[in-house]
Amino acid sequence: MPKIIHYREKCIGCNSCVELAPDRWEISKEDGKANLKGSIKKKDVYIAEITHDELEQNKKAQRDCPVRIIKVEE
Repeated sequence: MPKIIHYREKCIGCNSCVELAPDRWEISKEDGKANLKGSIKKKDVYIAEITHDELEQNKKAQRDCPVRIIKVEE
């Protein structure tokens, strides 16, 4: 199953992931950084398993992230 790895600490809150994959991403009202919905925290990263239907839009989020902190693994 595909998964997303999010290095949240380095997030700058640009909102591109939310625009491209709003079902999986949201901006935190507390600190302005992106939250990966449905993820679990492991050490300093957040990981979420996704469906194949979510794969393309999250690959676009990975591609457009200006600080390259989103990794999508198939």
